[in-house]
Amino acid sequence: QFVAGELGQRYIEPPPFDLEGTFQDSSSTTPLIFILSPGVDPMLSLLKFAESKGRKVDSISLGQGQGPHAEQLVASGQKEGYWIVLQNCHLYVSWMITLERLVEEMDPKKVHKNFRLWLTSYPSPHFPVLILQNGVKMTNEPPKGLRANMIQSYLADPISDPEFFDRCKKQPQWRRMLFGLCFLHAWLQERRKYGPLGWNIPYEFNESDLRISVRQLRLFLTMFDDVPFEALRYCFGEANYGGRVTDDKDRRCLSALLAEPISAAAIEPGFTFSSDGVYCQPGAATHEGYLESIRALPLTQLPTAFGLHENADITKDLKETRELFDAVLSTQARAGAGGGGGGEDVLDKIAEGIASKLPPAFDLDVAGANYPVQYLESMNTVLHQELIRFNRLTSVIRSSLASLRKAIRGLVVMSSDLEALGTALVQGVRPALWMKRSFPSLKPLGSYVSDLLARLAFFQGWLDNGVPTHFWISGFFFTQAFLTGSSQNYARANAIPIDHLGFDMHVLPANHDCSVAPQEGVYVHGIFLEGARFDESSAVLGESEPKVLFTKLPSLWLRPQREADIADRAHYLCPLYKTSDRRGTLSTTGHSTNFVMFLKLPRLEEQPQEHWVKRGVAALCELDD
Repeated sequence: QFVAGELGQRYIEPPPFDLEGTFQDSSSTTPLIFILSPGVDPMLSLLKFAESKGRKVDSISLGQGQGPHAEQLVASGQKEGYWIVLQNCHLYVSWMITLERLVEEMDPKKVHKNFRLWLTSYPSPHFPVLILQNGVKMTNEPPKGLRANMIQSYLADPISDPEFFDRCKKQPQWRRMLFGLCFLHAWLQERRKYGPLGWNIPYEFNESDLRISVRQLRLFLTMFDDVPFEALRYCFGEANYGGRVTDDKDRRCLSALLAEPISAAAIEPGFTFSSDGVYCQPGAATHEGYLESIRALPLTQLPTAFGLHENADITKDLKETRELFDAVLSTQARAGAGGGGGGEDVLDKIAEGIASKLPPAFDLDVAGANYPVQYLESMNTVLHQELIRFNRLTSVIRSSLASLRKAIRGLVVMSSDLEALGTALVQGVRPALWMKRSFPSLKPLGSYVSDLLARLAFFQGWLDNGVPTHFWISGFFFTQAFLTGSSQNYARANAIPIDHLGFDMHVLPANHDCSVAPQEGVYVHGIFLEGARFDESSAVLGESEPKVLFTKLPSLWLRPQREADIADRAHYLCPLYKTSDRRGTLSTTGHSTNFVMFLKLPRLEEQPQEHWVKRGVAALCELDD
C-alpha cells in the first residue's frame, strides 16, 4: 500500500511480457535467451508472436543425441531465414561448447536477415558466458498471489478468446467451472511458496496444464448431458496436473485439493473456495465481469486461503530468509577463499574442539558377545548394524579433522575436500565430506555435532544398561530397520508371517510409566509435529497455537498386530519423516532415505482427514535447529 500510494499502482503489478520490445533489440546474429522460471512456458507467446510477424518457427527440445539435429536446424534457419528455438539448453550440458561455437561463427554477411535464434534455459553454471554476454536476455516470472495468477489465466489464450468463452452450450455451468479451474490452477502454483507444507516437491505446474484442462472441460460439457465431475477430477488429478506429481503424499494432497473446486457445490452462486470466505463463486455472466470480480480480490492472501494454518506465513518467511542467507554465504565462500593466518588458528581450534568431544569407537566384539544374534531378539541385529554405521561416520570425522589440522600446519597438501571441509567449519554448516557417511540431517554444524553426540550416548547406554524400555526413535541411523525388528520379534514369537502385520498405534498419556517395556511392541519418543499439535486433554489432533511451528508428540506405543485385528478408529494417516524437507530418494534397500512410515494419529470424527492433508501436517524425527 505504501509503494502504491507513493509511486503508483503500476509499481506493485507485474508488467505484461513485451516480446516486441525485446525483438527490436535483436539481430540475425544475436541470440534471444529466455531464462525460464517454474510455472512459466514461453513457447505459446513466442509462437503467437511469430505468427503476427509472419515468420516460420522450428523448435527442438535439447537432450542426449539431439545435437546433430539441432545443428542442421540452425544451419537451415540461417540459410532460409526462419526462426529456430532450442529449448531446455540446461539439459544438454555437453553440447553447450558446440552451441557457443555456432553462435561465435555467425557471419552477418552470410546469415539471412530474418533469421533469429531463440534459446530457453533454466539458470545453469554450464550455460556459455559468451552467449549470455552477446545475447538479449529476458524472463517472464509467474505472477505472485492468487489474484495476479487468475488475472493472467483469464487474459491468456484460450480463455481470452470471446468465441471460446461465450460459445459453450452449458451456461452458466461452463463459466462457473472455468472460474473454479482457474482458482485451482492458481491454488496449486501458490502452495509452492510454503515449502514442504505446500508440496513435498515443488512441481512446475504451468500454463500448458491449465490450457489442456480448460479445453477438456469445454469438451466434456459439450459431449455429456450431465457434468461428469468424477471424470474431470480424474483427468485433472491423474493426467494433466497429476502427471507431474511423483510423491504419493503429494498425490493425496492433490486429490484433497481437487475435491471442492471440481464438484456440484462449486457451480452454485456464492460457493466459497477458501475457509476465510474471501474467494467466492462470482455472479458474473461475461468475461469482463469475471475479470472485474478477480481484480476486486486482495493483492495478498492469508495461508488459510490454501487450507493452511496461519503459522504457515512464518514458515514461508523463514524459508525465504534462509535461502537469502545461503546465497550470501555462497558468495562469501568464493570471495573469502585463502584467508589469512588468524583464520587458520580459529579453524584449527574448531577442528580440535569437535575431535576432542568424540567418544572412542564402539567395540563391536564386546557388543557381539553381550548382544549375540538370536532368532527371537531381532533388536540385537539392529543394534549391531547401527554401531557399524556410527563407527564408519565417526572414523570419517576423526580422520578428516586430523588431516585438516595437518594441512593447516603445512604437513600435508590441502586437497579440495579438505578445503571444502575447512570452509564448512568456518561457516558453521555440515561438511559434505561427512554427510556422505552420515544420517540425514539439516542442522547447522553446532547442532549437528550435539545431535551426533546424543545418538552415540543413546547407543552407549544401550550397551551399558541393556535394551531400552523407551526407544529414542530419532537416534537411529536406519529407522526402518528398528521398526522391522520390532515387527519381526512379534512375528517369530507368534509364528505369523511378517507381511500380515501392521502397527496398532496408541498415543500415551503424559503420566504413563514407560520404565517397563511392553509385552508386545515398543515405546518410542522423540517425534515432532508440524502443522498441528496433539491436544492431550482430548487425546486428538488439534490446531497449532499461534506462532508455535513445531510441537512435541507424546510417546507412542507401536504394537504389532495382524492388520485384520487392528481396530479402525477415526485417525489421520500422518507421514513421519527424518528431516523437515520431507523428500528423499529410494535407496537400494527399497526404503526412502527420508520417509519412515505413516502414523495413525486420532482425530475428531467431524473433522475429515482431508482437513489435515490440506494443512500439510507431518511428523518429524528431528528439527532443523
